[in-house]
Amino acid sequence: MTLVVLGMFFGCRTEDAMNPARISIVMHDMPVDYDSVFVEIVGVELHSESTGWISLNTQTGIYDLLELQNGVSASLVLPQDFPAGQISQVRFILGSNNSLFIGPVEFPLELSSQDESGLKLNVHQYLAPGTLYTLIADFDASESIHVNGNGTYKLKPVIRASFQ
Repeated sequence: MTLVVLGMFFGCRTEDAMNPARISIVMHDMPVDYDSVFVEIVGVELHSESTGWISLNTQTGIYDLLELQNGVSASLVLPQDFPAGQISQVRFILGSNNSLFIGPVEFPLELSSQDESGLKLNVHQYLAPGTLYTLIADFDASESIHVNGNGTYKLKPVIRASFQ
């Protein structure tokens, strides 16, 4: 997915530190053939080229991805200040309370070991001072859920990120 670069990279400047960018993050989902898909979000971090990983003030909770369709989204990170400059990655940290429902039956969703430390996505975006950016996280439940041979389910998140 193409990211639109809204500014040019000029390196670290004193005025950038005094006039931060603002960022928010929302999540939505594509349709899928389950009755509910619950995913626990426990944190979101951005990687700044100048300061490393920065934890964002995240609206933690368990989100039903199937409620986030047809223009409905959940605000994971409300607009907040963030150091202006180049960012390279976003990391979504998932909890262990993930499940899906088929009819009235609940099935736990196991995370793969690499996803327990957080799901990293490359975003490569320059954040200009004084500008509000919204990162759209499109969580694709249909590609993220895998049925194991023993009838259990595994969550291997597929998320596409773009800036608005």
